[in-house]
Formats: sequence, structure tokens, C-alpha cells
Amino acid sequence: MKSINEIKKIANNYIVRRIVAYIFLMFLTATITFFIFRLMPGNPVEAYLRSMEQRFPQYFETRAGMELSQKYKEMFGLQGSIFHQYFCFLRNIVKGTFGPSLLTFPEPAEKLILQALPWTIGLLGISTIIAWLLGVLVGVFIGWKRESKVSTFTAWLALVVSQMPQYFLAIILVFVFAYTLYLLPGTGAFNPLLKPGFYPEFIFDVIKHATLPALSIILVTAAGWIISSRSLVITILNEDYLIFAEAKGLKPGTILRNYVMKNMLPPQITGLAISLGFIVNGAYVVEWIFNYPGIGRLMAIAVGLRDYSVMQGVMLLSIFGVLTANLIVDLILPLIDPRVRRG
Repeated sequence: MKSINEIKKIANNYIVRRIVAYIFLMFLTATITFFIFRLMPGNPVEAYLRSMEQRFPQYFETRAGMELSQKYKEMFGLQGSIFHQYFCFLRNIVKGTFGPSLLTFPEPAEKLILQALPWTIGLLGISTIIAWLLGVLVGVFIGWKRESKVSTFTAWLALVVSQMPQYFLAIILVFVFAYTLYLLPGTGAFNPLLKPGFYPEFIFDVIKHATLPALSIILVTAAGWIISSRSLVITILNEDYLIFAEAKGLKPGTILRNYVMKNMLPPQITGLAISLGFIVNGAYVVEWIFNYPGIGRLMAIAVGLRDYSVMQGVMLLSIFGVLTANLIVDLILPLIDPRVRRG
């Protein structure tokens, strides 16, 4: 048996290793993100100025345009060698800024990201949790009743829906409920005639506008959880300790609660935590289809304008969310799963 001091030392080493790996991966992925965007052909400042010159030729002169280009490159951190730009990029991150945005110049990119982030977290966060709960409950039921016709039909239906792209389902939902039955709005996050605030009419309108994009995410995601939960339950039911529990005469409810659920939930909870880390990525196509003002739509617009500041900010936020979720899982999993703790 290990002493208390030895166990504490092992736990401390485990935590330190995970935190060091987390910091290293954050630095590595941020560096990769920077160089990937810089490898894209062309210059966003010059492209932006050319578009402005085409729209307003009477206000542009060659010399003034060159001076403006140099000034903009300096402001956006695009001047000098690639390594000089990289150090400017790291310096800005340390200061907590991503630089000005081309979308709403001269406002900083982080302001746009912070405006879009609550909409994405609200939509994807709630949708992910609902999909997980629905998927686990249905998956456990059809796995437990695996020989019934209802279980077989539900499993096949979940398999079909899980392979359906979210944007395809989103288009079907918009066509049916927004443009055919006129039951739900098919675009936007709220009625522009309403003043944003925490009062019942506005909250109800936000929920109504979020219903269709949420459904397109929930149905596809829940189908995936149903399949994985069913597979885990069927695998557990074939284990020797389950056969022994049945031979002891334990009630089916006790076996389901104390043996099946306890062994099935840890990997599903891990999957949920990682999925929640991905919500800051946004649902790019779904948000674009519904004109939903989230991170995904902001990223799509930024890519079109080659707005490096916004693109880098969204990517770093996504990386931070995913790596932080993995770190939390690594630290919590030994507390809820004795097998990991013993390992």
C-alpha cells in the first residue's frame, strides 16, 4: 500500500504534467494559427484599400493610398518580416487584444467577438446539453431493451439522422416551419423592433428565434449520443459481472442503476465536457443559414474580408475552449472514475 505522502506526490505530479502540457499546447496551437493565416496569399489591407478605391475613386490618390496602406499595415501588425509580425502578435495576446478589425474599423476585434460570443454560448451550450440528456436517456433505454422492435427502429433512425449534415436539416426546418407553416421565424436572433433586455417579451422572442437553429443542432447531435450510449450499454451487458449480478437475483432496476449507468456515464460525461469546449467554435453554416449573430457567422464574414484580427481571435478562443475542457476532464475524471484514479 502506498502512503498518504506518496499518493499526494503522485497527484501533484499528475496535475503539474497536465497544466504544463496545457500551456505548451496553447502556445503551439497559437503559433500554428498565426503562421497558417500568414501563409494565405495576398494582403488584407491592400485588398481592403483596393475595394475602397473602386467604390470611391474620387477620394483616392496614389501617394495618399500608399501612405494609408503603410499606416494600416502598422496598425494591423502586417509590417516587417514574418517573425517581427509574430512577436507583435504575441505581444498583443499578452496585452489581451487582437488588434483592430477590418469589419468595424477602428474597433478592436475582441469587441466583436465578445458581442457574438453570448449568442453562440446560449444557442450551442443549451443545445449541446439537451442533446446529451436526450441521447443518453434514449440510448440507455434502447440498449437495455435491445431485442425489441422499437429499439431496432430507433437505432436505425438515429444512425440515419446522425449522418445528416446540420445545415441540411436546418434548410428543411426553415422550409417547413418558417416558409410553409409560418410557425417560427427563420432568420435573426430577435425581432429588431424590440429593445434588447431581460423582460418576458424579449426573452420569449429570443427563444422563438433560436428554436429552429437549436433543433437542427439537437436532432443531429442527439442521434450521435443515442448510438454511442446504446453501444456502451450493450457492451456492458455482455460483461461477466453483469451476468453474475443477474445470477445473484438482483432486480433489473438495481442492475441498470448500480452497474450499467455507473460504468456507462464516465465516458459520456467526458464526451459532454469536450463537446462543451467546442461550443465557442460556433455552428458556422447553421448560423449563416439563420443569419444568427454568433461566432460562426462572424468568422464566416471575417474570412470573406480576410480580417486577420477577428479570424485569429476566434481561432484562439476556440483553441482555448477545447484545451481548457480537456484539462478540466483530465483533472476531474480521476475523481469520478476509480479505474482512472488507480491507474
